[in-house]
Amino acid sequence: MSSAPTVYDVAERSGVSIATVSRVYRNPDSVRAQTRERVLAVARDLGYVPSGNARGLASRSTGVLGLCFPDYSDPDAESGAEAGASAYGDEADDEAAMLYSDQIIRGMERAARRHGYALLIAASLKGGPESLVAKVAGRVDGFAVLARTVPTEELEVLSRRRPVVMLAGPRENQLDHLDHIEVANADGQRELTRHLIEDHGLRRLAYVGSAEESPDVEARFRGYVEACRTAGLTVSAEPDLRVGMMTQAQGAEAADALLDRPGERPEALLFANDQMAVGALHTLERRGVRVPQDVVVTGFDGIALSRLVRPALTTVRQPMRRMGEEAVELLVRRLNDRTSGRTEEPVSMTLPVSVVRRASCGCGALDR
Repeated sequence: MSSAPTVYDVAERSGVSIATVSRVYRNPDSVRAQTRERVLAVARDLGYVPSGNARGLASRSTGVLGLCFPDYSDPDAESGAEAGASAYGDEADDEAAMLYSDQIIRGMERAARRHGYALLIAASLKGGPESLVAKVAGRVDGFAVLARTVPTEELEVLSRRRPVVMLAGPRENQLDHLDHIEVANADGQRELTRHLIEDHGLRRLAYVGSAEESPDVEARFRGYVEACRTAGLTVSAEPDLRVGMMTQAQGAEAADALLDRPGERPEALLFANDQMAVGALHTLERRGVRVPQDVVVTGFDGIALSRLVRPALTTVRQPMRRMGEEAVELLVRRLNDRTSGRTEEPVSMTLPVSVVRRASCGCGALDR
């Protein structure tokens, strides 16, 4: 039985992020003309109805699950995906632009379809978190919320009326009555850092994190610090560099800044996500710095673009799609509990991650 095309279908076919598809309809002037025309052409071919025209359907109180997350899209990543597709074939284009939130959406959408639900997405950097809540609260049976997207007070009120699952970040004491899913951020970064120190013999490491308050990024930095201290390395209590937005452009700028600092050049640049690491690879190539011969580069997340760049990026792969799927399973379980009158203890789930050793650390293409 076929189903109506969704924003994910348009994004996948167009080779852009879901947030970009949304901007094509909400604010078309913010999207490059070539990208905008490609997205609209794909939407026409698929028969996609944008969410703005479907709000009357989505406003029903049953049959819809919601997701709230900040729109941290990276146009540079989408441009890189297009370039990667031309170099490595159309098959590479299918997922190259899929970033962290896009993969969570993909997992949620697949699981929601299995259970007969639609998915309503609220993603925004503007208008404040209250606007995110307003977009989903009255239109869904339950929703997943990415950490620090919605104020605790708002979630307290909303969770009394419908199930809420918190995604990413540590479990907050004020919200310990809600279901919670995170990944083992600290474990992954600790193991990756240990690999560089013990297996490659690197001693001068530099870590690039985020200036934004991100519990996931802070957990990754904590894992880095623990691995360095275990190895007897001197390490600062703060990242060597913090950036405002963890995009390719800022990763490229961070690489420039670290290379230009006085003193010995770092032997390895560890980035808090893959997008920044990919940007750094571009800077290093431009400046004639060889990876990994002159400096090692690593990321975190395991987005598809990390395996398409050259050299392929050593990273920590987190199960982003599975996080979305597990969120739906928990929401459906809670909805069934409410129907049957059952009460269960909240679930706190930590999903494992894995270190992917590739050419950017000198291990070669062991995992494509």
